[in-house]
Amino acid sequence: MVARPGGPGGRQGARRCGGKRSAQRSAPSGTMGGMSEELPAYAERVLDAAERIPPGRVMTYGDVAEWLGEGGPRQVGRVMALYGGAVPWWRVVRADGRPLPGSEPRALEHYRAESTPLRLTAGGEARLDMPRARWDGGGDGAAGDEGHI
Repeated sequence: MVARPGGPGGRQGARRCGGKRSAQRSAPSGTMGGMSEELPAYAERVLDAAERIPPGRVMTYGDVAEWLGEGGPRQVGRVMALYGGAVPWWRVVRADGRPLPGSEPRALEHYRAESTPLRLTAGGEARLDMPRARWDGGGDGAAGDEGHI
């Protein structure tokens, strides 16, 4: 179960990676041809959720959708694929703990830098240790168990 923020304004003003207050995001120029420069509201909420995930912790695509109370894993994945480059994309992951295909080296670099719990498969592949790395959106995500799913 994913903890949801309290009240309707719970996600307003989330801190950005650069430490600045939330501001209206714009879609990268050239994205999807003639798309509007303003992000869809759902995309903004998904990206805000990604930014709230503490360093060293992860949420699955489904966790993000559940935390938001709308959409599903595919919708979250689509938003991250289109707009996720401006947020800590490596913290929104597949449920099986595999790094994002095609971005494994960059993701693993981030995981190691943030001390995200990893494990090795029998075949020697690095995967996220999901029981230890998963965050439920509650608390501050510190070393205590309050943010674990």
